[in-house]
Amino acid sequence: MIYFAYGSNMSFKRLSARISNIARLGVASLSQHDLRFHKISEKDGSGKCDIFETNDPEHQVIGVVYEIDPSEKHILDTYEGVGYEVKEINIEMDGNLVSAFAYYATYIDQTLKPLHWYKEHVLRGARENDLPEHYIRRIEMIDSVDDHDDERHQRELEIYS
Repeated sequence: MIYFAYGSNMSFKRLSARISNIARLGVASLSQHDLRFHKISEKDGSGKCDIFETNDPEHQVIGVVYEIDPSEKHILDTYEGVGYEVKEINIEMDGNLVSAFAYYATYIDQTLKPLHWYKEHVLRGARENDLPEHYIRRIEMIDSVDDHDDERHQRELEIYS
């Protein structure tokens, strides 16, 4: 299965901590969509990533394309949790249109902010996959907030140690 990761799952370490049979295929883009951090997390109430359809040709989400084992998709679905819907999309990769699946947020709140550790997963994934510098800077500019659960914060980032 071809999976378009645009948020925390762009990080290979993050995704491989969730499912084991993955292969990175490259970087791709999804036109007429905008990266937003407005998906309501059922676990902590913070903002998680979404590819929000804008129909604006100026908007583009850049992400990482992985091939995953179909037998593990249900595991990924569980991690993504309530508030996401799976959709088939067409992404542009190396000048070709490629069919993939992605998660779209169904529960959103424009006022939410991501937790620092979540934003760090997104940034690490963007950097390790050499996304364009202007795109990384845009993610860096997103306001994020402290997680009051210090243990969760440490647990989330220990995969990079």
